[in-house]
Amino acid sequence: MKLRRAPPRAPTETIVAMIDVVFFLLVFFMLIGRLDATAPFEVLPPLGRTGTDLPGGGAMVAVAADGRLALNGVGMTADTLVATLTRLAADDPALSVRVNAHQAAPLSAVLPLLGQFEDMGLRSVVLIVSPNPP
Repeated sequence: MKLRRAPPRAPTETIVAMIDVVFFLLVFFMLIGRLDATAPFEVLPPLGRTGTDLPGGGAMVAVAADGRLALNGVGMTADTLVATLTRLAADDPALSVRVNAHQAAPLSAVLPLLGQFEDMGLRSVVLIVSPNPP
């Protein structure tokens, strides 16, 4: 009686080698990669203060969610607002400006104003924010 050998099976492909390569690549990129771009100089972000009173006096600029502007409760265009603040700053060089922007206001409505305030020479600009609820 002759016993026949089973026909040889085709070798199954293993993915163990591929898993090892992927793991080594993952470790490699984790070691050499930076998670955050760093500045080439020291940057100290501004400190937010909560629980302190807002400075009194000065001008209040309001920015609505749709980008509309108001100065001391009177709606106006950006050009009119800048012209009015320029006149007020000429009368009072220590003019304080508070900016109260809606949380949904586009950044493109707020940042140009701050740049114009700086160009006007205003040195006291306060951004009004709300603390996160607990």
